[in-house]
Amino acid sequence: MDEPHGSAGWRPYGDHPDRWRGTITTDDPAENAEYVAALVVTDLVTEWTVSGTGQQHVRVTVWEGEEGAGPEDAAFTVEIRPHIDGE
Repeated sequence: MDEPHGSAGWRPYGDHPDRWRGTITTDDPAENAEYVAALVVTDLVTEWTVSGTGQQHVRVTVWEGEEGAGPEDAAFTVEIRPHIDGE
């Protein structure tokens, strides 16, 4: 998971970026990259709710097998953007 970092592009998310990087292994073929991203986003949104930090701008990238160089190598990427208008 990454967060925007101005003109430098993206950087690892949060104060403990290793918490949001790692491997998730599934046995069911239906539990694909989109499923894995949903697990990560659910955990993230729960953390935001519990800590009261509110939604933040992040990008979740899921690769199959080895981690790629960026989202262009990903099996699935989802970007979460905070509500700008407050809705």
